[in-house]
Amino acid sequence: MTNDLIAKAAIDRRLAEIITPVIEDMGFELVRVRLMGGKTHTLQIMAERPEGGIEVDECARISTEVSAILDVEDPILDQYILEVSSPGIDRPLTRLKDFETFEGYEAKIETADLIDGRRRFKGELAGVEGTEVLINIEEGTVGLEFDWLTDAKLVLTDELIREMLRQRKEAGTLNDDNFDEIETDDGSQED
Repeated sequence: MTNDLIAKAAIDRRLAEIITPVIEDMGFELVRVRLMGGKTHTLQIMAERPEGGIEVDECARISTEVSAILDVEDPILDQYILEVSSPGIDRPLTRLKDFETFEGYEAKIETADLIDGRRRFKGELAGVEGTEVLINIEEGTVGLEFDWLTDAKLVLTDELIREMLRQRKEAGTLNDDNFDEIETDDGSQED
C-alpha cells in the first residue's frame, strides 16, 4: 500500500474518493482531508487552486457542494461539522509536487521507519528526484522516498511569510485597502 498524506486513515481515503471529483470539477485540488474525533466529529478539508491560493467565498462554495454529495453518499455515521480551509502558510506537504513547489523553504518531515537512526528531519527542501524528496539537513542532503513519509509541513519563517505576501499581492488577492492605517509612535500615519 502506498502512503497517502492527503488521506491517512481508511475513512479519510473513502472520503477523498467521494470529495476529489467534486472539488476538481470546481477547478480546485484536494490538499488534505481528515475526519477528526472528539465530542462532535470535524471533517477538515484543505483545498486550493492548482496554481495555489483560495479565497473564503471559494471555501464556502466547496463546502456547499461537498455537503450535498456527502448527504447522498452518507459515509460518516456520526454527526459532524464540515470545515473547508486553505492549507495556510505553514502548510502540510501532501503531494510530491508540493516538495518541488516549495524547494528552498524550510520543512519538517517525519518517516514511518527509522532512516539512519532517525524519524524526524528538519531542513531546507532541495526538490524531488524521481519519487524521492530531497532535504538539506546539517549532515548533508538526504533523499527520502515519498512513500516513507508520514507527515511533512513547511516551517513558518519570515522568508516564507514574505514570499506568500508577495505572491498574493501579485495575484491581486492582497489589497492594501483591506488594511487599516497603522499609527506610528510619533503620531504620523503609515499605510
